[in-house]
Amino acid sequence: MQLEEMKKEIENLVVTKGFYNKPEDIPKKLLFAFIELGEASDAWKKGESQEKIAEELIDVIFYILDASRLACPNVNMDEMFSWKLAKNLGRPFRYGEGHRNK
Repeated sequence: MQLEEMKKEIENLVVTKGFYNKPEDIPKKLLFAFIELGEASDAWKKGESQEKIAEELIDVIFYILDASRLACPNVNMDEMFSWKLAKNLGRPFRYGEGHRNK
């Protein structure tokens, strides 16, 4: 399944289950993604199963894609992923970490 397909599935879930579904809800969705990321970190620190950690990380992806659906509905996330990956691959080795050598 591609990112754009996932966005449609998540939209269906959000509508079916009555979750927040308006542009003004974007900050909530991003906050929830951050919370889920913390839960994934906590699960890892506690030595929980890979499946539990993966479940929390998938929750992060759900919230991020759902926020993207509302925040930038005209952006194809599959294309954006490919563009951003190529951009990052074109950067120097360990880019952005120069401050560590000082």
